[in-house]
Amino acid sequence: MEAESEPYVRLATLRTLHRVVADLNAARSLAGTLQAVVEGAVHGLGFDAAAVSLVRPDGDLVVAAVWELEESPMGGPSVLLGQVGSRESWDRLLGVSDHWGTLRFLPYDRGWAVASDIPRWIGDGPLPVYANDWHPADGLLAPMYSAGGDLLGVLSVDRPRSGKRPGAWTREALEMFSLQASIAIGNARLRAEMQRALARLEKEQQALRASEESFRQAFEYAPSGMAITELHGAGRGQLTRVNDALCRLLGRPRAVLRQQSFADLVHPEDRALLERTSAESGRAELRLSRRDGGYQWVCLRNSIVADAAEGPSFLLTHVEDIEDRKRHEFQLAHRASHDALTGLPNGAELKARLARRLCPQPQLVGAAGPAEAAACPQPYGYPVDSYGGHRTEGADPYSGPAHGYGLPEALGPGFGEHVHAVVPAEYGPGGDAWSAPFRSGGAATADKGLAVLFCDLDGFKSINDRFGHNAGDAVLVEVARRLSQAVRDGDTVARLGGDEFVVLADGIGREEAKDLAHRLRGAIIPPMRIGGRAMRVGVSLGVGWAGCGMSIEEVLHTADERMYDEKRARGGAVRGARGERSHRRAG
Repeated sequence: MEAESEPYVRLATLRTLHRVVADLNAARSLAGTLQAVVEGAVHGLGFDAAAVSLVRPDGDLVVAAVWELEESPMGGPSVLLGQVGSRESWDRLLGVSDHWGTLRFLPYDRGWAVASDIPRWIGDGPLPVYANDWHPADGLLAPMYSAGGDLLGVLSVDRPRSGKRPGAWTREALEMFSLQASIAIGNARLRAEMQRALARLEKEQQALRASEESFRQAFEYAPSGMAITELHGAGRGQLTRVNDALCRLLGRPRAVLRQQSFADLVHPEDRALLERTSAESGRAELRLSRRDGGYQWVCLRNSIVADAAEGPSFLLTHVEDIEDRKRHEFQLAHRASHDALTGLPNGAELKARLARRLCPQPQLVGAAGPAEAAACPQPYGYPVDSYGGHRTEGADPYSGPAHGYGLPEALGPGFGEHVHAVVPAEYGPGGDAWSAPFRSGGAATADKGLAVLFCDLDGFKSINDRFGHNAGDAVLVEVARRLSQAVRDGDTVARLGGDEFVVLADGIGREEAKDLAHRLRGAIIPPMRIGGRAMRVGVSLGVGWAGCGMSIEEVLHTADERMYDEKRARGGAVRGARGERSHRRAG
C-alpha cells in the first residue's frame, strides 16, 4: 500500500475497494453490513484489525462488529464486542484527534484523551523507530455520517501491515471506503426498518381480522361492567352498548340502559365530576343509581376510541364495583377522626371543624352584609364545600352524609356559605356592649356566636385508681352519652383525651351558652351505675368563644383557662408543684 509511486499497486487497491464495496451493498441485514465493513477495511485497505462502533438510539456507541487478519492468542479486538462508550467521551476523543480530512488520527502520546468508558484494545506491536512508524497505541478513526449529517458510527482501524502511519493514498482510500460504508449502513437500517414495518403491518392485519370477535368476547364476558357511549350526533352521551355485568350491577335490563346515559344515572352531587371525566378520558369514583332507588359506588375508567382520520369515535367505559372498598374507606376515615372508646369526634376532628368554621380575618364593625361575607378569605386555606363550610385540600368532595356510612356530620348553622364567626358582646353594668379581647382594631360584636365549652371531669382519677380502668372507661362512655343527649342537634361533642371533653355550639348567645353549661353539668352529676356500683363524677366547665381571626390553639386555650378559673374558684386541684395539671390529661 505504501509503494504509492507504483500505479499498478494503486490499481490493485481500487479493484479490491470495488469488490469490498460491492460486498457492502450485497449484505442482507444490518449485522451483515457491519461485518462487511470491518472485513473490507482489513482485506481491502491493508490493516490487520478493524472495529465499528455504532450509535445506539440513546446516543451512546456500542462496538457492533470487529475483524482482524489473524486471531490473536489473547482474544484480540473481539473482546470489545458489545462494549459501550458514551457519546460525550467519543465526541471529546474525535475533537482532540488530528484531522486528516474526514479521518481522525490519535497519536500514542495523546492517549490521555481516551476516556475510560471508550472500548479500546492495544496489541503487541513493535515500538516505532522512525517518526512515521506505527505505534501500537496509535489510533485511526473514520467517523461515518448520514446524508443529514448525523453520526452513524465510527470505523476504527489498527496495525497497518506496512508498519507505517498511512500515507495520503491510504487515507484517501479509507475516506472513500468510510463514505460508502456510511451509505451502506444507512441503507441497511432503512431496509431493517422497512422489514420491521412490513412485519408489524402483517401482524396488525392479522390482529384486525380477529379484533372484532376478541373485542366482542372481552366486552360481553368481562366480569366488570362495560359500556360504549356515543360522542357525536343526536345520540351524544347515550349508551349504545352495555354488557351483562353492568346490567347486573345496576339491576337494570339491557334495553333500559341503552335508552339512558351515565348523566341520567349519576348522583346529582357527582354530575360535575362525571362531565370532567368524560371530557378528559380519565378515571373517577362516583355513584350511579340502581333500580331499587339506591346508589352504587363505582369506578369509571374512560378510554376514547379514535379513528385515525375522523378523530374520536366513541367512549369505552369500564365500570368497576367499589362499594365494599368505599365502605371500608369511610369506616377508616371515621376511625381516624373519632375516639375509639366513646365514638365521639377526637381532637384532630375537633380542630378540623373549627378550622372549617373560622377564617383568618376578623370581621370589622359594619362589615356584616352579604358582600363582605362573600369577600372574606377562605378559612385557614380550606376550600369551601357543601358539607362543613370548607374542605381540606385534596379531600374527597363526595364523602359527606350522602354516602350513608356515617362520616362526620356538619357543624350545624353557618356551615354552608361562610359567614363570619363573631364573639357575642358582653354587657357591662351600664348596659353597654363590650368585649375587651376583641374590641381593639374595630372588630365587630354580635348577639350570637360559636361557643366552645371545655369540660373536665372531677373525681375521675379516683374512680380509675379505686375500681380500675375498665370502670373508668365505662364512666367515660356514659359521660359521652349524656353530653350528646344534652346538646342541640348540630352541636359537636368531642373528646380530647383522658377525661376532657369539648362542646361546640354555633349560633347561640351568652345566656344560651350559660344555659347549655348548666344542662351539661346537670347531665353529668347524677350517679351512674357501673358494674353494679353507683359512681359519681363532677365536672368543671369553661365557656369560651371562637371568632374569625383567632387561631385554633387560641380558641381552645381560652376555653381551657376559663375552665380552670372555675376549678380554682371552687377550690379544686389545679396544678402540681411544677405547674402541671394534676388530673389525667390527653395523651
